[in-house]
Amino acid sequence: MHVVASHPFAGQQPGTSGLRKKVTVFQQPHYLENFIQAVFTAVPALVGATLVVGGDGRFFNLQATQTIIKMAAANGVAKVIVGAGGLLSTPAASALIRQRHAAGGLILSASHNPGGADGDFGVKFNSANGGPAPAAVTDAIYAASLEIDSYRTVASADLELDKLGSQQIAAMQVEVVDPVADYAELMASLFDFAAIARLLAKPDFKFVFDAMHAVTGPYAEEIFTRRLGLPSQQLLNCQPQLDFGGGHPDPNLAHAGDLIAALAGVGEFALAAASDGDGDRNMVLASELFINPCDSIALLAANAHCVPAYREGLAGVARSMPTSRALDRVAAKLQLPCYETPTGWKYFGSLLDAGKITLCGEESFGSGSDHIREKDGLWAVLFWLNIIAVRGLSPRQLLAEHWTEYGRDFFSRHDYEGLPSDDARSLLADLHQPSQPLVGRRWGALTLLQLESFTYTDPVDNSRADKQGLIFTFEDDSRAVLRLSGTGTSGATLRLYFDRYSSDSAQYWLAPQQALAATIAAISELLQLEQRFGRHHPDVIT
Repeated sequence: MHVVASHPFAGQQPGTSGLRKKVTVFQQPHYLENFIQAVFTAVPALVGATLVVGGDGRFFNLQATQTIIKMAAANGVAKVIVGAGGLLSTPAASALIRQRHAAGGLILSASHNPGGADGDFGVKFNSANGGPAPAAVTDAIYAASLEIDSYRTVASADLELDKLGSQQIAAMQVEVVDPVADYAELMASLFDFAAIARLLAKPDFKFVFDAMHAVTGPYAEEIFTRRLGLPSQQLLNCQPQLDFGGGHPDPNLAHAGDLIAALAGVGEFALAAASDGDGDRNMVLASELFINPCDSIALLAANAHCVPAYREGLAGVARSMPTSRALDRVAAKLQLPCYETPTGWKYFGSLLDAGKITLCGEESFGSGSDHIREKDGLWAVLFWLNIIAVRGLSPRQLLAEHWTEYGRDFFSRHDYEGLPSDDARSLLADLHQPSQPLVGRRWGALTLLQLESFTYTDPVDNSRADKQGLIFTFEDDSRAVLRLSGTGTSGATLRLYFDRYSSDSAQYWLAPQQALAATIAAISELLQLEQRFGRHHPDVIT
């Protein structure tokens, strides 16, 4: 074992999705090593235990994997399980932690952020339940990073990470596993693969999947082509690349041009889907129809009886606070508990571990269930295919049926990216303590009835999370939510979420921006973003 002298780096506080910085930041001498040592210091349960390691294959993934393995050996870890080539999707890593009873996992990803030498990189520690570490653990990691004066590693040649099987480094065993096999088996145990295969074989049904040159490519090839018989030409961009093919591995309408083009001219009985950099997010499209993630999780819950794993019923459901209230309406009709949590999958993990919920989702293209403790992109796509196979309805027909029964919650998110961090924080501070009353005043065509800062108390452990976003409620019961995102690496990303309910069937097929126009205009006048930041419109609208 070698002890290497070091010094603290500023800003190594993990967010909801771990530590994310530019690749060039992680490449600084001792930077990655410091953070990994802080993890080992803060999580003593890793000594003598098993650690899962893998990532989304972006630039710096392999080098970081080798560094982590050597440091694990020096810090008393008994065994490391690593995906071949250093690859593991985030859902697969969560499943592997749970299946192998590991003490935790280190997942190397910056999710949907751009890759490449000039792109982003990230490291996230997941706990023994397979989910993102709770605040107490991330706080301890950050505290350790502030006091570090050295880190431990071993002098060893790099391991052969493309060779399946066991290897040894110092006193530690390293098992290189197929990153796809166990996850594919888990999916086969949840869904009716025979019914999905019959659906994909129908000449009048078209399915296309875009892996966006990210980690889900090998998973899609194994599941959709080898197990379900989908022609390989209906899979797009399935070769993982260090820079995601120069694209942005974010499954939304702004970045999925190949998928949208593949749907051109296809009939109504069609489905297309994409996943993000590390495989935990999903976008689902039908012909000329974007299926909003808020509608998606609500429809999955309403049709869960179609899927073998959920046929016996759901314990409950949960959504993040910015997500529309469509899921609440399904829960009310099915008489299920429905929880509203802050943004961040770790809050769902507490409810899942306690058996309070079975399905959960958030507006940022994430949905999942109690099978793991992460959001799961391919799981959501298979869920949709299973429902279509059983119901025999097109996605458009399923949505029309759903809205007829429950009404429609129009939803949109507006992202303002790369804002000066101090100015963005100043905006939120001003709103928490406004100099003049905002409630009761008319903004645009709407009167603001309530302004609240969302606070959450976990019903399992009574932990409290304050200032998780500002909720503006208007006279027509429409909402706007304002929060700062913790997933960017440059400046601040301000996110605005809008939702409005309608039970008027004549409105159901309106474009969301049209249906939400009054609420968007009211918030624009109230926040004065153009005057504050010089931004005439959002960078991304979803």
